[in-house]
Amino acid sequence: MTEQAERYDRIAVGYERWWAPVLAPSALALLDRLDPLVAAGAQDLLDVGIGTGNLSLVALRRWPTIAVTGIDASREMLASAERLAGARLDPAERARLTTRSAFAAELPFEDDSFDLAMSSFVLQLVPDRPAALREIARVLRPGGTLGHVTWLVGRTDFEPDRIFEDLLAEYGFEDEVGDERDGDIPSVEAAVAELDAAGFEAIIAEPGTLEHPFTADSYLHFLTEFDEASLFDEEMTRTERRRFVAQLRDALMRLPADKLVFRSPIVFASARRVAR
Repeated sequence: MTEQAERYDRIAVGYERWWAPVLAPSALALLDRLDPLVAAGAQDLLDVGIGTGNLSLVALRRWPTIAVTGIDASREMLASAERLAGARLDPAERARLTTRSAFAAELPFEDDSFDLAMSSFVLQLVPDRPAALREIARVLRPGGTLGHVTWLVGRTDFEPDRIFEDLLAEYGFEDEVGDERDGDIPSVEAAVAELDAAGFEAIIAEPGTLEHPFTADSYLHFLTEFDEASLFDEEMTRTERRRFVAQLRDALMRLPADKLVFRSPIVFASARRVAR
């Protein structure tokens, strides 16, 4: 298991509650772009990095003719997706979902298995994205399409993050979480080049912006239950945590609403597998 998979095993519940909703509108926008392909007959879909089901669950309700196979390196993410599928889908919809533990660069499927592959905010986490893209191309049928959305380099400074980091320094803590933005795509042109090198054609890539309005409390929950859960649970005493959270909430409450809006550049890309 990779370090990323282990991390997402630990924070699957927090991800489902506090991070998946941030990503959901962009996932829906990706599905909008895939509508014509399903209308044209795509039936067997692969969700690369299903997470808690932002793409798959909506796709199954939206398109009654499809079946989805969702893979993820994190078994806890798969368990969350399966639990949510049971809660949100009717029995017929649920029957069209299959989940499997797998890595994007080592897909356990035969060549030419799927009509369409989709992925939402996952490919930036894959240690070897070129290998993952080649694997996705391999399991797509001739004419099959990959559509994905992920981060572009250049995230706008977010004032709540600065306040949090300043308070960490004041308390003598360091944010030890590694730089998880190393895999962000440098540009729209780079997104096109990656797909071309992996064996895709008819490539379309376009920039977008993800925006999410936090509140002081939702940002605190995002930190304590997802993004910095280990810091709050393992490194702070109860007294330190109580004081830290109180000070952070006070500072966040003084921010105007616009400063609590998280904004980041993203890229939507789609491409067709080159016939072999």
